[in-house]
Amino acid sequence: MANTFGIDLGTCNLKIYNRHSGRILIEKNTIALTGKTQLFSFGDDAYAMYEKAPGSIRVSFPVSGGVIADYNNMQVMIQELLEHSIRGHVRGAEFVIAVPTDITEVEKKAFYDLFYKSKMKPKNVLLCDKPIADGLGLGLEVIDPTGVMVVDMGADTTEISVISLGGLVLSELLHFGGNRLDESIASYVKKKFNLVIGQKSACQLKEEIGSALPDQNKAMTVVGLDVVSGLPIEMQIDASVVYEAMKDNLSSIGNAIKMILERTPPEVSKDIIHNGIYLTGGSSKVRGLDNLLADITNIGINTCEDPEVTVVRGLSRLVTSDKYSGLAYSIRARVFR
Repeated sequence: MANTFGIDLGTCNLKIYNRHSGRILIEKNTIALTGKTQLFSFGDDAYAMYEKAPGSIRVSFPVSGGVIADYNNMQVMIQELLEHSIRGHVRGAEFVIAVPTDITEVEKKAFYDLFYKSKMKPKNVLLCDKPIADGLGLGLEVIDPTGVMVVDMGADTTEISVISLGGLVLSELLHFGGNRLDESIASYVKKKFNLVIGQKSACQLKEEIGSALPDQNKAMTVVGLDVVSGLPIEMQIDASVVYEAMKDNLSSIGNAIKMILERTPPEVSKDIIHNGIYLTGGSSKVRGLDNLLADITNIGINTCEDPEVTVVRGLSRLVTSDKYSGLAYSIRARVFR
């Protein structure tokens, strides 16, 4: 019997569930190239080079905005990762890929072809809508006639979905996520302090002292370039600065959720109010975000442990239980123009 893999191709992290071992592998979805196409490194090792590599090495993120932006390099990276990190049980395997819902059929086909046309010669390639996998990963019975709202906040996108009976009632993909927060922090620090910091430093500020509510009395020291002198300096950044940089962007997510709620059928809305809104995704770990969204929507917010692996955890439930087999689908028979 062929092995089965559940794969979530995130913008920031690549998550792979291996049914044979029962383990989940998490690697940065990053590649480092020399020349135009020569693979130098990939995964966590390549991400360690980001913003530090010399001009001869180009660090790239093959997934952007929730879709595959660099098809060839993404395929090379997947091949290398599966062959060297997992070893064996790959050729002739079955793959179930989580895909965003609000993307074009051509973009969905790119996810499919990434594996179907690879050297691994898969037995089968199936797709599963990310919100459905999210719901499964949260431990919810998404095939029941109960309305569920899931907000998945990733690196480049935030997907707001309403699920019932194993299908999508409503779904909206916002081209906004944790990377936008990092950019806002870097931009605000430059504007306020004339200090240029890297994307990694901005991300660290967000993770260490960032908060969606103005109640954090914390500070962190960062190193950046002084715009005036052009020299590197150390500066202490307060949590209030990070809050000011992020607040407008976080409020816009709350407003987008409200707009989806306004379009939700009344009977489904009743279930959502009763059960609350489920918040997942790696970028949802900003402190106080659940409280902010609860204030905006007047609905309780449910969080979970390790929200960045909710989707791949859902894929693991899908591939190990016949009960959910109908939630994955093939697009081989479709015609793409």
